[in-house]
Amino acid sequence: MQPSTRMSIAARVPHPATTITHKSGALASKKVLLPTLAWLGAAYVVGLYVSKQLHGRSDAFDHIYAQQNTPEVEAARKKGLMVETYGDPRNSMLNILGWTK
Repeated sequence: MQPSTRMSIAARVPHPATTITHKSGALASKKVLLPTLAWLGAAYVVGLYVSKQLHGRSDAFDHIYAQQNTPEVEAARKKGLMVETYGDPRNSMLNILGWTK
């Protein structure tokens, strides 16, 4: 089998003698380090904000529902949501507000 023209041209081209060297020193590390730290800091702050909002909303709902959790209300809820058939939605993986409980 004969090699193609492209393969033979590529085989004849010598490899470059110089290699790519990375810049060393404080300036080179700051170019990568500062944007990375800024991005991580922003992601951390957003995560804290979302967590605070979810916990605050969860506590508010817990307070409201604690006043309404009578046996009659729970029985009506189980009947309306068909808990025996489909399972309790409070234990669902999509129930983000219930994850901390």
